[in-house]
Amino acid sequence: MSTDAPAIGRAEQAAERIADLARRAEAGARLGTKAELRALCGVSVSTFNEALRLLQARGLVSVRPGPGGGLFAAEQSPMVRLGNSMLALDAEQTSVAEAIRIRDALDPLLIEDALWHASPADIAEMRAILGTMADAIDAGDPTAFVHANWRLHARISATSPHVLLRSLYTNLLDLITTHTLAVRPAGDHPLPTYLRERLQLHTDLVDALARHDREAALRLIHAHKTTPD
Repeated sequence: MSTDAPAIGRAEQAAERIADLARRAEAGARLGTKAELRALCGVSVSTFNEALRLLQARGLVSVRPGPGGGLFAAEQSPMVRLGNSMLALDAEQTSVAEAIRIRDALDPLLIEDALWHASPADIAEMRAILGTMADAIDAGDPTAFVHANWRLHARISATSPHVLLRSLYTNLLDLITTHTLAVRPAGDHPLPTYLRERLQLHTDLVDALARHDREAALRLIHAHKTTPD
């Protein structure tokens, strides 16, 4: 492994090498100690720790301390589809999938409210969150992108004057957010391309809200739906 590559590049390379071991192992199988795997990858302690963080965020390994401990191939996380990506969950996927479905159904109601009630300050905060989404794409962090995306929808919902609707929607978002461990590509679809498409859709949506363009906003929120008709 090249020693003059950037540290993040070496961490990614080390993570991918260990990920390959984990994918070929049975769930729960011991991959080795931290020292053994760090030596296998030929990286420093700090680079290995960053690789380990990446592996755990992706739900590929678990770490057990003490005698007989080390890195183990993680049990398969439950998954739920979100557009052209997959959410890796720490909970049974049916409840999260249902929460996403109900959230999608409520989106048009909240967009109607935002068209009437979103102030210039509200729009400015939405655009700041769009900036966070763009930063997550640049950083290659789809999980951060999706969490920022949900913050944007929470911010849109906050403009609604209807307390029950706001509460129901934010509770659904909290359930989805709390149980999401990571975001992964679905099949062979290039996830960065998909995220850029989603960013553009949300940018267009906020622009439509800013100019009170009901036809465009409702068209965009229909295109936004993540669950099948």
